[in-house]
Amino acid sequence: MDLTVSPVLTIPASELIWRFSRSSGPGGQHVNTSDSRAELLWNVAESSVLTQEQRELLLERFGKRLVNGVITVAAHEQRSQLRNREIALGKLGALVAAALVPDTAPRKNTKPSRGSKRRHQAAKQQRSATKQLRQRPHSD
Repeated sequence: MDLTVSPVLTIPASELIWRFSRSSGPGGQHVNTSDSRAELLWNVAESSVLTQEQRELLLERFGKRLVNGVITVAAHEQRSQLRNREIALGKLGALVAAALVPDTAPRKNTKPSRGSKRRHQAAKQQRSATKQLRQRPHSD
């Protein structure tokens, strides 16, 4: 089953590698006999569907998650191998989509306006007056 990451990027099933193993967690005796844990591997470095820019961006952003250019996603939350396969596909799709989002422009530092300074000072004076009223009266 192909993995649709975005309207312009679909990873073909031929590039996805599946591995299955026994999972810990709920399932009773069933968990000891079935390979319900799903691992999904995708070779980012050699993928044919990525442009050179996308490949460089993914390799940079995944960094330490990659082993020889391959990203691995595991799912073992459910008892069913089928559900875990669906979860692993969703995880990989979300990771790739998030990594391909372009950086936002850096924020420009701005000075507070004169009005905001005035309002800030007025709020501080109001707070000070409130606290003054709460104090016990002292006789001089």
